[in-house]
Amino acid sequence: MKATRTLIRNADIVVTMNDDRQEIAGGDILIENGRIAAVGHNLPRESAEVIEAGGCVVTPGLINTHHHLFQTLTRAVPAAQDAALFGWLRTLYPIWARMGPDDIRLSAQVGLAELALSGCTCSSDHLYLFPNGARLDDSIEAASEIGIRFTATRGAMSIGESKGGLPPDALVEDEAAILRDSERVVDAFHDPGEGAMVQVALAPCSPFSVSRELMRDAAVLAREKGVRLHTHLAENDEDIRYSLDNFGMLPGDYAESLGWTGDDVWHAHCVKLSAPEIDLFARSGTGVAHCPCSNARLASGIAPVRAMRDAGVPVGLGVDGSASNDCSHLGLEARQAMLVARLKDGPAAMGAREALEIATLGGARVLGRSDIGALKPGMQADLVLWDVSDLPLAGQWDPVAALTFCAPIRPRAVYVQGRAVVQDHRLQTADPRDLYARAKTAVARLAGETPL
Repeated sequence: MKATRTLIRNADIVVTMNDDRQEIAGGDILIENGRIAAVGHNLPRESAEVIEAGGCVVTPGLINTHHHLFQTLTRAVPAAQDAALFGWLRTLYPIWARMGPDDIRLSAQVGLAELALSGCTCSSDHLYLFPNGARLDDSIEAASEIGIRFTATRGAMSIGESKGGLPPDALVEDEAAILRDSERVVDAFHDPGEGAMVQVALAPCSPFSVSRELMRDAAVLAREKGVRLHTHLAENDEDIRYSLDNFGMLPGDYAESLGWTGDDVWHAHCVKLSAPEIDLFARSGTGVAHCPCSNARLASGIAPVRAMRDAGVPVGLGVDGSASNDCSHLGLEARQAMLVARLKDGPAAMGAREALEIATLGGARVLGRSDIGALKPGMQADLVLWDVSDLPLAGQWDPVAALTFCAPIRPRAVYVQGRAVVQDHRLQTADPRDLYARAKTAVARLAGETPL
């Protein structure tokens, strides 16, 4: 019978992210029944499976607070490579409209597998279109197969081009049907308890693709059900103009007017958030999913993360969709967050350890979770063994800082709830070669080509 106790032994450094941000040289971590029982030195090995962690830095698992997994099958689409947000969306909507349930599930499998191989142990996903019978259930099934924690957000679009919205009419839904299905998926899948592997949030796509009424009704329903709220906000200059032209106010004020601020809400991007809006978010505990790679890819700008953090706004990292990143590597996202913060506010604006904190504790706070994000007794055993004995780390003087400065770093192992999802650099829950082959076939079909 498989041991319910695991001892991770003699790591070069254990980065706890505990209240004191303690880093333990030569540290051990004892796991019992999926939780961390102890962190320290010379922990008991009786009845435990022993994992030698020499040559590794151990950190909490990285947490992804914003993604569109369905976009994994539309990476580097030629016509969308050099477009800003609105033009990028108009190019890709017709392709996404050709997807079906199998595509949504496969795309999520590929994206989640890639995330796991980057050290991610918990991911949010914003699925806001449901073509050809696709459902949120398809992504949830994929997450269960890959084996990482999952916050599935039931997104929606209800205002198509004929009514002044951005998406084509074929991709929007009736608002009453959206609310009915939102209630269904919460009732079917949301686990409010500690250690939950699946949680659900409600996530109308954006202020330019749904009505005021749906935004307000979604907020009411979410609070009745005790789930969180998520959407895109203040992403670029076009987004700000749309809000001013159509609502007569800035996006943060619009969100507040509809009940979309509070410690149960997080918004993606917030690149153009003004100082008063930052103060509003700080006072209300409203979170932000910072997506620096996507923001750069679409030339949206650099989010004022230093100002947000200084004000007390909860900030986590998001890789965003794989059609606007175009990868799902949280280590690279942490590095990019550090670099663009310095580009905006100077070389001391963000250090490597702060970027790592945002990628772990910050993400946990944004997703409303107190059971992950740190390595201390009682927390879920979600952790990563980073291989710092590999060639890309040769010559480093500070292995913890090197995780960010020298990214990407390969995880030797990734544990979720004490179970190995990645071991010896290999994904344990799916065959990457099979996923690649199936994705290649799906892309060829979506592009209207014959598979090679």
